[in-house]
Order: sequence, then C-alpha cells, then structure tokens
Amino acid sequence: MSERSQAWLAQLDSQSAKEQERFMNAIASKLGRARVIEKPVHPNRGAPDFWHKFELPLDERIEQFTMNFQAAGGYVVRLASMEKAKLAIIDIVQSLGVNRIIHQDQPELNALHLSDVLSEAQISAWNTDSRESWKAAAAAADLGIVLADAAAAYTGSLTVLSSKEKGRSVSLLPTSLIVILPVERLKTRLGEILIQFDQSARKDLPAGIHFISGPSRSADIENDLTIGVHGPGIVHVLIIG
Repeated sequence: MSERSQAWLAQLDSQSAKEQERFMNAIASKLGRARVIEKPVHPNRGAPDFWHKFELPLDERIEQFTMNFQAAGGYVVRLASMEKAKLAIIDIVQSLGVNRIIHQDQPELNALHLSDVLSEAQISAWNTDSRESWKAAAAAADLGIVLADAAAAYTGSLTVLSSKEKGRSVSLLPTSLIVILPVERLKTRLGEILIQFDQSARKDLPAGIHFISGPSRSADIENDLTIGVHGPGIVHVLIIG
C-alpha cells in the first residue's frame, strides 16, 4: 500500500474516532450523567452457587413443567406406563385424524408396535430404509413421535438429541408431535442438562441438541402470532412414570 493510501486511511480512522466520541458524549449529555469509560467489575460469572444446587422435588418438577408447557400452548399428561402411553397415542391419532406417522428408531418406540393397533395409518421409523427420502417422509407426516432425552421444569423445555436413528426432522417437520418423556429425565434446571455437554469430549457430542417449549410460534414485526409455521402446531407430552 502506498504512503498516500496509508495517510488517507489514517485520516479516515481519526475522523471516525472523533465522530464516535462526539456521538457517545451527546448520549451521555442527554442522559444527564457522565460517560462510563471503564468496563464494569463483574465479581460473579455465570449462575450463583445456590442456583447450581437448586432442585425441586419430583412432584413440583412435574407441576411446574406442566404449567409452563401448557402456558405455551402444549398439552401434558402423566401416565403410569408405556402401555398407557400406547393407548393415549391411539386416542390422539384418532382425534386428529392422522394418516401418516413417523417416529424415531428407538427401542422404546418400536416396542409400542403401533402398526398392530393403527392398521389404517402409514407408520414408519426414521432412517430404517436406505431407499427412502426421510426428510420428505417427515414433511409429509401428520404426526411425529419422539423420545425426549431430558426436560427442564423451570423453563418447560424438552431436550431432543439428533443421531442417525433420531433425525431432527421427526420433531420438526410433521404437522403435530407427541413427545414421550420418562419421568426420571425431568430435571429442575436447564443447566443440569447442558453441563453434560460441557463435560463431554468433542467426539461424544450429539449431531444436534434441540429444545422444544411448546408448539411452533412465529410472530412478525406487528406481533401477528401464527402457530405451526416453523414446526408442529400441536404438541403433546406424555410423562411416563
């Protein structure tokens, strides 16, 4: 770069710094206080110690998760067993008029044998046939069924991990969604769930970590709320145990 170009850039940099200084001083003047030019002291980083130890009893966890998730427009029911969950799924399928179902390829979901009791529905397990376009199958499905890896009561959030057998599309693309949540996976805080990923080696991290806090809710700049644009518009959570 020529000396002339360097001098010109230095001049622009100086002008910019002066303009920035003038701008910040004008804001401070309008606020009626001196400018803060030293970075503030932060004696604490992250959550305080008491928050790391905070844990609700199981009944309170279930109550708070249910309240938060339903406040966001979802549905929650607690069931005693997977057999009861199977009956609940049949009821949901019939009430919604579901024709196509896709679920994760998980032992707990395969053991439900939904094809035996929902003979009129087309049911498939994610990524079990190499000839199938699974994203397209998920997009065409009326209902997705997934097994939650964890949930946080305090935020009403479900955590669903992605892998070869647990495609993200199963929880994202169908019109409606059923999430089966074993009660022992329901934690108090989101931090209890996230800490395991901080402590995992890079090679052990999942392909994706997804949080579901109710049906898809989208709003434009005028706060015109629309349900189901970027995900399922109906979400049922079945807490098992």
